[in-house]
Amino acid sequence: MSDSKTNGSKRDRLTKQGSWLTSINEKGEYVRKASVFRSWITDDGSSPFPAEPGRYHLYVSHACPWAHRTLITRALLGLEDVVSVDVVDWYLGEGGWRFKPDVAGATADSVNGASFLKEVYLKADPEYSRNITVPVLWDKKAGTVVSNESAEIIRMLHALRPFSSSAEKGARDLYPEDLREQVDELNEFVYHNVNNGVYRCGFARSQEAYEKAFDGLFEALDVLEERLGKSRFLFGNRLTEADIRLFTTLVRFDPVYVQHFKTNLRRLVDYPNLWGFTKDVFQLPGVASTVNLTHIKHHYCVSHTSINPLGIVPKGPAIDFAAAHDRDRLGPIEGL
Repeated sequence: MSDSKTNGSKRDRLTKQGSWLTSINEKGEYVRKASVFRSWITDDGSSPFPAEPGRYHLYVSHACPWAHRTLITRALLGLEDVVSVDVVDWYLGEGGWRFKPDVAGATADSVNGASFLKEVYLKADPEYSRNITVPVLWDKKAGTVVSNESAEIIRMLHALRPFSSSAEKGARDLYPEDLREQVDELNEFVYHNVNNGVYRCGFARSQEAYEKAFDGLFEALDVLEERLGKSRFLFGNRLTEADIRLFTTLVRFDPVYVQHFKTNLRRLVDYPNLWGFTKDVFQLPGVASTVNLTHIKHHYCVSHTSINPLGIVPKGPAIDFAAAHDRDRLGPIEGL
C-alpha cells in the first residue's frame, strides 16, 4: 500500500471516529470517550511546555460547551493577548470540524493553515486515529498539541496569569486550593448528570437509556436549584471553574437541549435560581462575547442529521440572558 493510500485510509477512519455514533454502547447509551493528549503547561519547568506569552493557541468551536469553558476562562483571566484563538465552522459534517472564514464568527486556521481540524491532529501525531474534538491547545513553538482535554486546559491556563492584561485578572483563581477537593467532587456530579447528561439524553438509542439519563439530569438540576438558592455561586460567593462548567450547559439548555435533546421536563427559565445564576454569569465582564447562539443552534440542529434529518433550525425561544437578575440579594461577588 502506498503512502497516499495509507494517509487516505487514516483520514477516512478519523472522519468516521469523529462521529458520536461510535460512542454508543450495547444498551443504546452514549458513553463519551476520553481525551488523548494530556500534557500540561507549567510555570516551574516540570513539563516540556513552559508558561510563555504568545506561545499557545486554542482551536475552539463556539457551538461546543467543552470548548466554551476555555474561552470563558481565557477571558476571565485576561489572557486574550496571551493565548490566540481560531474558531471552526459551526457545521460538523463528514470531514469533521472545518475552517471556513467566510462563515460569520468562524476563522481560518491562522497557525497551521489547515482546512480541517483533523489535519492539525495528524500534524501532531501522524498515527492519530481517535476522535477529533475541540478544544485543542496547540504549542506554536513545538508544533504539537499540548492537550485536548477541556477540564485540564482551563486549569493550566492559570500558569499564564503572570502575563494577564491586568493585575486584577491575573490574581483570579478559579480553582482555589482550599476548595479543590469539593470542586472536584461537584464537577464529577455535574459532569455525569448535567454536562454529559444532556448528551446522554439526546444521543440515547433506546428508550431505557434516554429515560435513565433524563431522570438523572432533572434530579441533578433540582439539587443544583436548591444549592443556588443559598449562595450566589456553587461555592458561596466565589466564582470557580465549577460555575463555568455548569454555565456552558445551562446557556444552551433552552435554546437547544429542551427540544433537540428532548430534555423537556422543565425549561431553564422554570428554575428561578438556575436561571438567575445563568444570567449572573453571562453578565460578568468578558463572558457574553463568548456566547454565539447562532453557532450553537445551527450546529446541533443541522449537524445532527440522525436527530433532526431536515436540518430545520427553530427560530425561538425568546430568551434574554442580559435581563435583570436578583442574585445581588445573596451578597457581592468575591475574588473578581
